[in-house]
Amino acid sequence: MGRLSVVDEIFLRTHRGLGTPIALQGLWRTADRIDPALLHEVHTALSTGPLGRRVIRPRVPGSRRSWQRNTRAYPLSFTDQPIATTALMAWADAQGTDLDPEFGPGWRLAAIALDDGGFLVSLTCSHALADGRALVLAADDALGGTSLTADATAPSTARENSAHRDTTSRSASTTPESDWADASRQWSIVLRGTAKALRRGIPDQPHQATGRDRTDAPAPVQTHGAILQCTVADWDRVAATQDGTANSLFISLIANMLWSSGFQPDAIDASLPVDTRDEPRVDNDLAMTDITIDRTDTPSTIREKSRAAYERRMSSPGGMPEELLQVIPDRWAYALSKGAGERDILCSNIGTLPAALRTLGPHRCLGVAARAIHPGITVAQLPRTRLSGYLCRIADDYILSLVSLDPKRIESPTELTGLAQQTLLNADLRVRAW
Repeated sequence: MGRLSVVDEIFLRTHRGLGTPIALQGLWRTADRIDPALLHEVHTALSTGPLGRRVIRPRVPGSRRSWQRNTRAYPLSFTDQPIATTALMAWADAQGTDLDPEFGPGWRLAAIALDDGGFLVSLTCSHALADGRALVLAADDALGGTSLTADATAPSTARENSAHRDTTSRSASTTPESDWADASRQWSIVLRGTAKALRRGIPDQPHQATGRDRTDAPAPVQTHGAILQCTVADWDRVAATQDGTANSLFISLIANMLWSSGFQPDAIDASLPVDTRDEPRVDNDLAMTDITIDRTDTPSTIREKSRAAYERRMSSPGGMPEELLQVIPDRWAYALSKGAGERDILCSNIGTLPAALRTLGPHRCLGVAARAIHPGITVAQLPRTRLSGYLCRIADDYILSLVSLDPKRIESPTELTGLAQQTLLNADLRVRAW
């Protein structure tokens, strides 16, 4: 099934406590009750699909970890006793616990009844298994949409021959390499790349996160989430009146929410994930870029900044080859890459969701959201990022998911929802909160 990429291993380290814990989550909200038999069918499809795998440690120093099929899964969690709709975000946040991409199931399917007569369904997976777009592809495959081929369900395979067009390490061919061959290849890349980097002088220290007081306190901290829904027609109208795009309006809104929460600096640094797939594939196939936004920026100027940013990507630590992070001990790799990709806000545009995700069997979905959550996060693990936004389109609606990582300024989901609603209203957007 191939070997882990550099990005896969970054998220595997966060699972082990080296960084901010992250899980990916898809949420479906229906207007009516769901037959559990339907969800058992989806659960079975997910078990045998691309999420059904786990990490295997190599036997040779320098060789990359590999993927192995794993059909063992948590049983479907189905609760027919309704909860209040005001509690749905708290329930959704709790679905990321105990995910283990290495020794246990790395994903979970759960559903709960709501007191408005509908249901909320959650699919959560460790970020080591998939990024946001990959989770969408896995769900689409399980729900009978686009069926993924064998290559598409095997991460980091059949791509290495063209891997050096970028800096992400992947495996050498469709035939699995031995650990010895992989280690030899990895060390060769690292030694050549390091020598080349050193010829240019001693590399600069890797970027370290700034802008938040660091602490070693292990105390748990509560993040807060909100989900809002807006028609495509309304969103695109507002973007067009400001000579922007749906994406630049999204980035502008997240920045303005942060300022409205009490963030003082006049400049906000935004990290922007970039999907680097050349075909449908369930893995972490992404890169990061960033822009700086000031208070005079509009969706129009953000559009131009983003366009330029997408032409460049954040580089490897200190100019060294990224493969270095896979041949040294995890704690060293974490120290070298700590804070990479973290900025004041994260704006992840997941894109248009497949048609198969609009329904669950005969049940039409009122909305479908995709986001990241942070199970078990402590004060010591809080990143520089204060506010994360995730945008996706499903049919004629945009779904905006927000996660606040600033418990001092945002004290509850209600406060976050209110802040978001006011910011969107100021932009002449009419929205419905989940």
